[in-house]
This record gives sequence, C-alpha cells and structure tokens, in this order.
Amino acid sequence: MVHIHVMGASGSGTTSLGLALAEKLDIAHLDTDDFFWLPTDPPFTMPRDADERIRLLLEETARPDGWVLSGSALKWGRRLEPLYDLIVFLRIEPELRMARIRAREIVRYGNRIGPGGDMEVKSGKFLEWAASYDTSGPERRSLAAHEQWLETQTSPVLRLDSSREIDDLTAEVVLHPAIAAGAVRRPR
Repeated sequence: MVHIHVMGASGSGTTSLGLALAEKLDIAHLDTDDFFWLPTDPPFTMPRDADERIRLLLEETARPDGWVLSGSALKWGRRLEPLYDLIVFLRIEPELRMARIRAREIVRYGNRIGPGGDMEVKSGKFLEWAASYDTSGPERRSLAAHEQWLETQTSPVLRLDSSREIDDLTAEVVLHPAIAAGAVRRPR
C-alpha cells in the first residue's frame, strides 16, 4: 500500500502524473480539486466548506489499497501530511506551463472562455493567477509557498521536471525507494 502526493503549479501535470501512477500501481487517484470545489457550472466557483472537504478526503484516503493525491492541499490538508510515503514536486518552465493551461482551457471550455463567453472573465482571472505562480509570495499558492511547505515535510520529496514524457516520470516515481519498497503491484 502506497500513498503518493503529486503537487506543483497549475499546468505542471499533477493530474496527468497522478492518473498515470494510479493506473500503473493499480490504486485510486484522488484530485484535490474534487474535494476543494463544489460541483458548479461554470466550475471552480464555489469552495466546499473546509471541514466537509477534509472529511471527504480523509474518508477516501482510508482505502486499504493506497492512493495517489494530485493537486495542492497546502493549507487545508495538514491532516493528510503524515500519510504521505512520497511527495512528488513537479516543476516546468513557466512558458510551457502556461501554454499547457491555455490549451487545456480551450479543450475543456471552448467558446465559453472566448470573447463574450460566460466564462471569459473568470478564465482571464484564472490565467492571470496561474501566470503569477513563479513570482508570487508565500501567502498564496505559489512556488514560494510550495518550497516553504516542502521544507516542513518529513516524507521524502522527489523533484521532477514535468516537461519530460509521462512514462519516464511514472517510472522514476515507481522506482523511488519509498514507493518500490511498499508498492503492491498486481500483474497486468
């Protein structure tokens, strides 16, 4: 049984790597956005009550077969920190990260984020927020906040450049001693 937390900036590939690891290790994939945000249309507009989100997340992390948690639970997920066997911190050049985000937003929302779309303003604010990750201070979700948080963790931290192929990243995580020792792999 393994518990992996994959974190990084929006657009760094945390969800993609989380899904790949969950499939490879045959364990559950959990994403912090599914717990932090209430399901709304447009999405990501109403945060879930903090007590409710941690209750739901703790319920899901009680699985006997392990899990991969992707995303950021920086300030609200402290109760999970002792559970992590490995923290994977993804970094990528800001220009490539923002290109990924823009492409993802177009695929997800299409004309809704374009001129006159019902998500145009919200999308613009999100892109502005995401672009400031590398330069903002530790008071918000940023590189500074992530680095500050990583310094406090007792679990091993694996830093990866997420511009690499997903299969290479997955292999490196799976071969990490903290995972290789505890992973229960079923034949595929």
